Amino acid sequence: MRHRLVGELMTSAVVHVRPDTAFKEIVRLLAEHDITAVPVLDDEDRPLGLVSEADLLLNEAAREDPAGLLLTPQLAAAERARSRATTAEGLMTAPAVCARPEWTVVEAARLMQSKGLKRLAVVDEAGRLVGVVSRSDLLRVFLRHDRAIREEIRHDVLRRTLGIDPDTLGVRVRDGLVTLTGTVDHRGQVPVVERLCRSVDGVVGVNCLLDHRTGAVVAPARRADGPQAKTP
Repeated sequence: MRHRLVGELMTSAVVHVRPDTAFKEIVRLLAEHDITAVPVLDDEDRPLGLVSEADLLLNEAAREDPAGLLLTPQLAAAERARSRATTAEGLMTAPAVCARPEWTVVEAARLMQSKGLKRLAVVDEAGRLVGVVSRSDLLRVFLRHDRAIREEIRHDVLRRTLGIDPDTLGVRVRDGLVTLTGTVDHRGQVPVVERLCRSVDGVVGVNCLLDHRTGAVVAPARRADGPQAKTP
């Protein structure tokens, strides 16, 4: 089984800024390239942080209403300082949260979820920026064709990983939903097959209708007072 890697999905041609890049220049870059954030790099191209539309909007959100109809915004000290910043160094959210090109989609998605992020800077072994991966990039795995998903389940999951003849089970994939039918040898194989199918890139869900011929094989407990009894 092979998961898609961050290096395959990331955007390599990344628009970036330096710490001294001015506020209006950042806004211009976002509009010109139709993007929502830019990484801030040091002189060795290592990410220091990220300036997003949300960071820039703090400038507007912190302003008092000239008409006096709105309450003065209550911002934390750090947010208020960023709302008054005029360069990337003061505007950025730091430190930068980074991924590596060899990470799987699962690793990157879990980091995004845990940190509440929409994108990750991708760095090489020296910590230099090589790309940016976003939520939409990771979601591209769900564009895989059903046929490709079915073939991976049959050949990689069933035959290669589990040693099960794929022709003995029914594997149907429709819009990323996998339906498994047929009979496996042991009850313990059912959850294993289901779990591995769920881990295949592009799978939305698994409808497991597998039956089993026998119960799971359980090793008998040792007894000191006589012969061991076999567990049925």
